[in-house]
Amino acid sequence: MSHPAPAPLTTTAPPVTGDWAGSCEAWNSTGSVPADSAAPQVLLICEHASNAAAPPWAHFDDSPEQMAAHVASDPGALGLARALGQLLGQSMGAAELVHAPLSRLIYDLNRSPDRMDAMPAQSEAFHIPQNQGLDAGQRMARMDALYLPFHNHVRARIARALVLGARPCIVTIHSFTPIWHGQPREVEFGIIHDDAPEFAHAILAHSTSTGLATRLNEPYSAADHVTHTLRLHALPYFLPNAMLELRNDLIASPAQQTDIATRLAPVIARAIASLKDRPCPQS
Repeated sequence: MSHPAPAPLTTTAPPVTGDWAGSCEAWNSTGSVPADSAAPQVLLICEHASNAAAPPWAHFDDSPEQMAAHVASDPGALGLARALGQLLGQSMGAAELVHAPLSRLIYDLNRSPDRMDAMPAQSEAFHIPQNQGLDAGQRMARMDALYLPFHNHVRARIARALVLGARPCIVTIHSFTPIWHGQPREVEFGIIHDDAPEFAHAILAHSTSTGLATRLNEPYSAADHVTHTLRLHALPYFLPNAMLELRNDLIASPAQQTDIATRLAPVIARAIASLKDRPCPQS
């Protein structure tokens, strides 16, 4: 049986400069520390931390309204992740955060390379002119420059923790808009899981103290392809994992981020404690 020849790979992408693996921050019981100080008990990941653009994608900054909107980043998520990292480091001995350097409109690091919404031409109500008509070479260049370095960085941090005898819980931190297509969202705190729901269920079980309207698998679920990072890094090692979504009007300022982190950190710590005596499924 004959098969059609594959389409030729076009290579019209501009040259790529810079190191886009993202940044790693760490905390222990004394506060902020160098990332290689200890093995983290929790690894926080913030894939949508930034709305920045840089060469050869500086033309994204030609649309300031677009880059200030939720389509370009998760407002408040990085500040919340940092506040959580500090509190979890204090209570658990060590925590790390890996966060992305550039806007998700250039490449959404929580989407697999086969997904067209990894470099969306349309996102929510925004038409993204900078992503119109991308050819395979341009998409490949962004994957090579952004997706692979970032996820290799995350993989390296997890591998280091495992070698040092830790089995870190993997927690991705996101935010969502209060209104979606004109409809207010009642949920304030969403806990999303993929094929390993135990940690998400444990967080939910301890979440009543937060005072937040909390839902499981809202406002998104794995069916919306939002758990790519968990699938890539946590599931292969059977690490406890969950994706946390906070409504972005609740974490808009540093004071709000600190407040929500203060509510969430004990919940996460109790959820981890409830799972810590469970063996690795492979053992």
